[in-house]
Amino acid sequence: MPGLLRGVARTAVVAGTATAVSGRVQRRQNARWAQQEQAQYPPEQTYAEPPPAPSATDDRDRQLAQLKELGELKAQRVITEEEIAAQKAQILGG
Repeated sequence: MPGLLRGVARTAVVAGTATAVSGRVQRRQNARWAQQEQAQYPPEQTYAEPPPAPSATDDRDRQLAQLKELGELKAQRVITEEEIAAQKAQILGG
C-alpha cells in the first residue's frame, strides 16, 4: 500500500508540474503573438475635431465694435480721415 500511495503522489506531482509548465508556455506564446500583432498593425491615429467656425453674428458684432472704436478715436482726434477710411475698408473687407 505505501508503494501505491507513493506512485499516486509522484503521478500527481508530475501532472501538476506538467500543467504549470504548459500554462506558462501558453502565456508566453500568447504574449509573443500579441506583440507581433501590435507591430504588424500600428495604432490608429485620432484627430481632434476642428473648432467651430465663428458665426456671422459674432463676426458682425466684432466689426461693429471695431467701427465704434474708430469713431471714438476720430472724436478724440487721434486718427485722421484717411486712416479711418483705410481701417473701415479693412474691417468691412472691401
